[in-house]
Amino acid sequence: MTLLALPAPVRTLTVTEADVTGYRAAARPGLAPAAPGQSSPVHPFVLAHTVAEQTVAELTAAEPGPVSVVHLGQDIRVLRPVRPGEEVTVRLEVLGIRKEARGARIALRVRLTGQGEGRTGPEPFAELVISALLVGATLLEPFGDIAGGSPAPTPLGAGPPQTVTHELTTDRIRTYAHASGDLNPIHLDPEAARAAGFDTVIAHGMSVVALAVEEAVDRFADGDASRVRGLGCRFSAPVPPGVPLDIVLQPDAEARVVRFTCKTPKGAAVKSGWVEIAAPAAPPVPEGGDLP
Repeated sequence: MTLLALPAPVRTLTVTEADVTGYRAAARPGLAPAAPGQSSPVHPFVLAHTVAEQTVAELTAAEPGPVSVVHLGQDIRVLRPVRPGEEVTVRLEVLGIRKEARGARIALRVRLTGQGEGRTGPEPFAELVISALLVGATLLEPFGDIAGGSPAPTPLGAGPPQTVTHELTTDRIRTYAHASGDLNPIHLDPEAARAAGFDTVIAHGMSVVALAVEEAVDRFADGDASRVRGLGCRFSAPVPPGVPLDIVLQPDAEARVVRFTCKTPKGAAVKSGWVEIAAPAAPPVPEGGDLP
């Protein structure tokens, strides 16, 4: 398959306030309501997902057999959150492909551009690198680099770790599916999930990550999601409903880098997780004087 024959996927959409609040609520099952108007740090993935899905479908359209997508890793860097009401342009490029025994490993980079404050012009605000295995893909030719995003930030020292336990119910999984727009039947239909090799429906991998990031925001960023500058993880196993999900958060000494893992009784589901948190903004200097 010649990648040059594929047009560079571009999508433009307007993010509504309902999109922002609905997804943020779905990302925080069991947590207190978030600050009004703030979007989830994982929302850029929701905006990128449709274009990534479209690209994979075009790349594998000529395959003689079925192709399934396994999300292997995710890297998101953000300069600022998604804003309610802004128009966002999503641009994707294929970074690389490598043949493997089960199919082809692929790396995609997605850049998001929105409107700056005052809507004065386009403003890049997020970049994502998505790593996936296309199980059953046999025709794609290797090229490029699949190394993924830039390295995770280095923690400086270590603060006390924290562990919190959640349980994702089928209702919460369904709510997340509709809020994110990812209606893959393996998350909603037990028969489809069993046909794909699972015992029952499974949670979206990014819903688990979003919940871990929300816990980090509440505990180490005073609930201010706008302080998140990046996050990343690797996926290792599915999370079914109705089982304990332990999220282990390990902040560094200044709580600027928070590493995390997510575990079920069967073992790690998300590993090598990290969230980068900016320092709180300095208070404004009162007019005519110094800070108190």
